[in-house]
Amino acid sequence: MRTVLIDYGAGNLHSVERALQRTGLAVERHDDPRLAAGADVLVLPGQGHFGQVMTAFRASGFEPLVREHVRAERPFLGICVGLQLLLEASEEAPDVPGLGLLPGTARRFPAEGVSVPHMGWNQIRRHREPTLLQGVPDAAFVYFAHSYYVGFEHLEVPGALTDYGPVRFKSAISLGALHATQFHPEKSQAVGLTVLSNFARLAANAVEA
Repeated sequence: MRTVLIDYGAGNLHSVERALQRTGLAVERHDDPRLAAGADVLVLPGQGHFGQVMTAFRASGFEPLVREHVRAERPFLGICVGLQLLLEASEEAPDVPGLGLLPGTARRFPAEGVSVPHMGWNQIRRHREPTLLQGVPDAAFVYFAHSYYVGFEHLEVPGALTDYGPVRFKSAISLGALHATQFHPEKSQAVGLTVLSNFARLAANAVEA
């Protein structure tokens, strides 16, 4: 099973690559979409300002590959801003459209009552029993680092919910072969490794089907 970690200058690639390798995945890291063509599994990380990250991603030439991969329902994992890029837009950069592969807009946490960014450990609660979180205790702690969140109020998909002050947001989603987390599984110790191991297993099952 050929797994490609997309390198478009998003940073934090080394820790993501090492965490994926710990699940047994043979990971290739590519900054050229031509070398990533034909991958069975794609992983899209991301951190930083939505506009800058989205601009860098589009400039990398990976957009057509990602669109075709998701459209073909092949295994895909987005991490942190890698989840937000899948949306239609973000309040962080209103003039920069997202990929629009999922409906919705990333919204900024309110200034009152919470510290922004949402940085550090917080709990995730399973929502509609996602297989991505199989074996993860409910209310387990994972690591976050973000100022914008995904509500998905109108999209009832399996995943996880997290509360931060007055906001309840979607911290993980699983929609067919498309999976994404707002938290950083590569920084979430044993819980994060369980999530990535689940993704590896789900991806293998999908590829073999």
